[in-house]
Amino acid sequence: MKKYKLGEMEQRFADLIWQHEPISSGELVKLCEKELNWKKSTTYTMLKRLCDRGMFQNQKSMVTALMTREDFLAAQGEQFLNRTFGGSLPRFFAAFTRRNRLSEKEISELQRLIDEHREE
Repeated sequence: MKKYKLGEMEQRFADLIWQHEPISSGELVKLCEKELNWKKSTTYTMLKRLCDRGMFQNQKSMVTALMTREDFLAAQGEQFLNRTFGGSLPRFFAAFTRRNRLSEKEISELQRLIDEHREE
């Protein structure tokens, strides 16, 4: 299983790409200079790193995502659940609700998700 974990700056960079894709690599450099105060070399180094991880691609100077932000977050969630709770969603839920109260709206949303994914 690939490890989907990003440092703070990698996450901010990835979010910029997801928000603006498709984006030319030249425009990405300008955006990173403005938003992150990065130099051109820093942007290209970070882009190569995330391309090597299979998250983005830079073809003919056009940067696009190979996975959506939602897919990335889902993979991160799965890794956390597997690593911390042995893959058990009920164990996670029990730990979470031990210290956090759920609103009626949250309970309804969870019930809707359970009903949608109920095994036949």
